Order: sequence, then C-alpha cells, then structure tokens
Amino acid sequence: MTESSGIAPALPQNPDGFRVEIDAGRERADIVLDRPPLNIIVMPERDQLRAAFEALDADPSVRVVVLRAVGEHFSSGGDIKGFLEASPEHVAKLAWNIAAPARCSKPVIAANRGYCFGVGFELSLACDFRLASESCLYALPEQRLGQIPGSGGSARLQKMIGITRTKDVVMRSRRITGREAQQWGIATDCVADDKLEAATDALVEELRGFAPLAQRTAKKLLNDTEDAMLTTAIELEGHCYSRLRTSEDFSEGVEAFHAKRKPAFKGR
Repeated sequence: MTESSGIAPALPQNPDGFRVEIDAGRERADIVLDRPPLNIIVMPERDQLRAAFEALDADPSVRVVVLRAVGEHFSSGGDIKGFLEASPEHVAKLAWNIAAPARCSKPVIAANRGYCFGVGFELSLACDFRLASESCLYALPEQRLGQIPGSGGSARLQKMIGITRTKDVVMRSRRITGREAQQWGIATDCVADDKLEAATDALVEELRGFAPLAQRTAKKLLNDTEDAMLTTAIELEGHCYSRLRTSEDFSEGVEAFHAKRKPAFKGR
C-alpha cells in the first residue's frame, strides 16, 4: 500500500516484454519475460517490472513470486540503443527499478536458463533465490561496450563472491556456467535443463509452508544487516525474534510442533 494515498499499486497495463500470471490457489505469481528469442529488456520495461513487483507485494493472495522467461534464454540483457537514447533522469533510476525484487517483502525466485546477461543477471541477483539450469551462462558484458554494470550487478556480486572473483567476472566480461555459479555461491542450485520447472515448483511449495510473517521478517533482517557490524546484526536479530515471539503464527507453530501436526499459519 502506498503511504500517501492508501491505494494499493496496480499491475502495469499492457506490459512491454513480459506478462504476469497469478495462481491464487497456489499463492504464486509469475513474472514471465516474453520477448523471444533473447528476451531483451528495454528501458520502459524496467519501470514496468518495478511496478509489477510492487503490485504483487501488495497482493494478499500471493505468497511467492517467480521470475522466469519463455524460450531457451532468460535474457541476453538490455536494449543497447536504449542507453544512448534515455534521459539522465531515467538512467538514474536503473538500479532502483532493478532492485525491486530485493525490496519486495515476499520470497522471490529467479529461474535462469541459457543466457542470463547484463540486466538479466542483475535482476536475478536482486532475487532471493537463483535456480540455474545446466545450460545457464551468467555474465556482465558491459566492458565489451566500454561501460560498467549500471544496475547493481558488480556491487551485489562482490557481496556474494568477493572482490577477486567479481573483478574476474566484471573486468573480463567472463561468462560463468550454472554449475560454477552454484559452486561460487551465486546460484542456490543448479539442475538439468528439463528439471528447472520442477525445481522451481518444489521451492515455491516449500516456501509456502513457512509462516508468512516470519519469512518477511527474515528477508528484511538479512537485507538490512548485510553491511552491519556483527554486534548490530545480533541486536537487530534479537529485536525481530522478540516481536515474532508474540505472533499468532509462532504460537501456532509451537502448538503444531507438540501436537505433531502441520501448522496452519495465517501471517499474523
């Protein structure tokens, strides 16, 4: 909900290069990149993707958001000419728009196969989980164009894999396989190409089984303490734990544990 108006954000009308699918019965929403064959992400699409994440975050029927794509490739990156044509004001919002999955309070899964380059990689890095297929290739190729990543890619990657490997990827425009990405800590898991959908479905169902309030709290705590001192992070963790201790979901979880039954969490 927007604080100023109290009106929930709406899904973008006629989205450019993607579609949104909501399965309320499975408490799942899919943002599907759909500009085959390479699913290039154009400038207007970045604003619309941000709006889609914000709308799904406000939708009570959605517990988990999946970011995926049609075809053999997740995305080969952005529209190169669009960078030259965009206004400075628009370019200044690039990182904010692409960080929408991180700001979303709900778990966000990126299902990556084939090319996952440039802004496609940066968008995936902003998600909570990255499931890569064995055909997946991650890359930040901006050096080949005389540029650097502009939507948070190098910064997020350095947090995940350290400065040495990040320089190897960014400064050499090196491509990383899905298996390497898993070994390096970029991808949550790497599966066979024909198992990517099943692995995504399984992760969605697993995440749905946890208490929504606890999930939202965990995501925000982890994001907020990424750069914090250890003592500060432990202090904030304690405050979050204390608040959750009085939640209905925690009481339900304890009761279900002792009764040896499945808990019925309600997000309160």
